[in-house]
Amino acid sequence: MPVFKDNLRGTWYVMARYTAYNGEHKQKCKRGFITKREALAWEREFLLADSGNLNMLFKTFAEEYLNEMKPRLKLNTFLTKKAIFNRYLIPDFGMRKLSEITPKDIREWQNNMLSLKDENGKPFSSCYLKTIHNQLSAAFNYAVKFYGLPRNPAALAGNMGKEGKTEMKFWTQEEYRKFSYAIMDKPASYYAFEVLYWTGIREGELLALTPGDFDFEAKTLRINKSYQKLNGKDVITSPKTVKSNRIIKISDFLCEEIKDYMSMFYQLDDETRLFSVTKHFLLKEMIRGCKISGVKRIRIHDLRHSHISLLIDMGFSPVAIAERVGHESIHITYRYAHLFPTVQDQMADKLNETKRY
Repeated sequence: MPVFKDNLRGTWYVMARYTAYNGEHKQKCKRGFITKREALAWEREFLLADSGNLNMLFKTFAEEYLNEMKPRLKLNTFLTKKAIFNRYLIPDFGMRKLSEITPKDIREWQNNMLSLKDENGKPFSSCYLKTIHNQLSAAFNYAVKFYGLPRNPAALAGNMGKEGKTEMKFWTQEEYRKFSYAIMDKPASYYAFEVLYWTGIREGELLALTPGDFDFEAKTLRINKSYQKLNGKDVITSPKTVKSNRIIKISDFLCEEIKDYMSMFYQLDDETRLFSVTKHFLLKEMIRGCKISGVKRIRIHDLRHSHISLLIDMGFSPVAIAERVGHESIHITYRYAHLFPTVQDQMADKLNETKRY
């Protein structure tokens, strides 16, 4: 695999020949090296990576790993993974040989991570630290499976941080009514929050809704896509999970409200986004509505919690609720049980009655 001088540009380039997974012989050209030494170094790393040699640098392995994972992940998931590698993993392990990274090295890296601060001068959350470590461990698992790495040093080192449990806040119907009344002056805000509260769909699912998703005769709403803002562009992706693809029944009053909202548009087709606003806009409206109404501040996602709590309070089963809101597992729905003090009170009352007899 020769290295050449590009006399026109004054740089060096490499012509790399390799055998693809299907046995086909291919050629790769890499240009733009300032020195011959850089070109030779890249050539050496390319050969090591192509042969699956464990003496390749971690940064070379990381590039191969990310390229392999990209078509298998949703774009926003991949971008999160790539950002963690570029920010926390490659700077510390990039110039180390894959085969020479030990559990002790991982422990030292963890200690350094535990000392870092965010932009507000606060230590990283335990949940975020766990996420970073999981990305590193996943990469080493890949190396064990496909490159013959004897063991996963990140797994042997043990994790840092722990799974965070974000407090589930929610609004009662009375609190929501006060809030919704406060934002009625802006139709896009009012109807967006109406859909969120009375259906329990996710914020991304709301922002991807089109007129074609509503069937007013059947009184149903189809969820089959999600809106994301990625690299400054509007992107419509598949929903969060397989079970997020669903059709849910909606109430008569919500059907009428959405019809009223659609009538406000001058021109509307089945593929137009009904709520062409941003997540930042909804957050600002949430803050505004809470300030005017005086109700406690919750997150946009907590409206989903509010809908689920409402359904449980009404006596619907976890299985039915999980199907409506698109939970991948029934166990996710069971996490909401502690939100309902009225149910707990009823349990206590029943136990008191049992004791009296």
